[in-house]
Order: sequence, then C-alpha cells, then structure tokens
Amino acid sequence: MRLRDLFFVTGTIEDAPTPVTKRMLRLRINCPTQSWTPGQQIRISVDGLLTRRTYSIWDGDETGLELRVLDHGDGPGARWARTARPGQEVVFTKPEGSFVPRPDAPYHLFVGEETASVPFGPMLRSLNGSPHHAVIEVDTPDDRLPLENVHWHYREGAPAASSDTLLNAVRDLSLPDEPGVAYVAGEAKTIQSVRAHLVNDRGWPRRTILTKPFWTPGKKGME
Repeated sequence: MRLRDLFFVTGTIEDAPTPVTKRMLRLRINCPTQSWTPGQQIRISVDGLLTRRTYSIWDGDETGLELRVLDHGDGPGARWARTARPGQEVVFTKPEGSFVPRPDAPYHLFVGEETASVPFGPMLRSLNGSPHHAVIEVDTPDDRLPLENVHWHYREGAPAASSDTLLNAVRDLSLPDEPGVAYVAGEAKTIQSVRAHLVNDRGWPRRTILTKPFWTPGKKGME
C-alpha cells in the first residue's frame, strides 16, 4: 500500500464538468464507497498533494460522490474544476466535518449564499419533513440551485461580503419565539452579523448556532 493511500482516497472524474447554474459546475467522482453525512466535505488535491481545496458533498451513492463547484475566478480550485476531464485521477480526503443537521432541533434555520447552498442541499433533503426555514442569497435567479422551500434573495451585483441583503432578510423572517438550531455558512463577516442578530436581537443561545465560514475577501485557507 502506498503511503498516500493511508490518508487519501483516489477516484476518477466520471464525465466533463456540466453547468448547473450560471456559475456552478457539476462534477462526479467515481470512487470506493464513502460513508458521509449531509453537510460534510472533502478536501481535493487540485495541484499536487499540497494544494487542496474544500468542497461540500452534494450527493453520493455506492459508486461515487457528486459535487457542485462554484466557478469564481482564476484560483487553483476553479481552474481544476473547469479543466477536469473524464478518467482524470482525483485524490481527496475522506468525508469530514461536524456542520451537519442536529436531529433533536425543534426546527432548523439555514442562512447563507451561493457557497452555502451546496451543503444546504443535502441537509435540507435529509430533514424528511422536519420544520425549517431557509434564507439563501445569490446574485441573480440564474444562480439558484434546485432547492425547495427556500426564501431566495438577490444581490443584483452588490458584494457578497458583509451582505446587508442577507442580514436584512433574516431580520424580516418570521420565526417561532423558541430558538431552533441555525446553520449559518458562507462569507465570514456576513456570518458574524447574522449570528450577532440571532444572539442579541432574538435571544438565541450561541450553542444553537452552527457556523461555517467558507471565505472572506483577502484571506486564503478558509473552508
């Protein structure tokens, strides 16, 4: 067994990247069976083992995993996604992460933007009818993934960082008096503002708010 095989999973790209929204690509990796929980992620080596990018799992079965990758510029992850070809080898870590639905929640609240909509997809599907509220901000309607029972809001060219659009949408949301469990993901500064609103204005305990910062301007290495 190679040393790499002790720490990584090896698969292959099934087919060419397929656009599913204006800026989101579908990629499927054929690989050995991987146990995963909705909301978890994998870390893919996109330019040698030392350059990795983190991607939430959109779906998976006994034959492989499916991703939704945001094409957001000319970074190594975006270049890897755009140029992936059928049969190309992919090296990645096993599914991981604790940003997953809490089954004992009285209800669930999902808040985020494009990057958050990928883990939110399988998380929402896993609820099996449990009460929930979801607020997702994207730039235009063409950026929406196929998610049901979501309040969609649009930036229309405004920055996604420190988004007032998303924060105001949460402020306007009619929620039960009792706190539920919130899953807030996406841009780090916006996450901080939404969490502060839930804690300071709505009285939610911090332990009921799960956060997942994927990015923020000028900073690398975030998940």
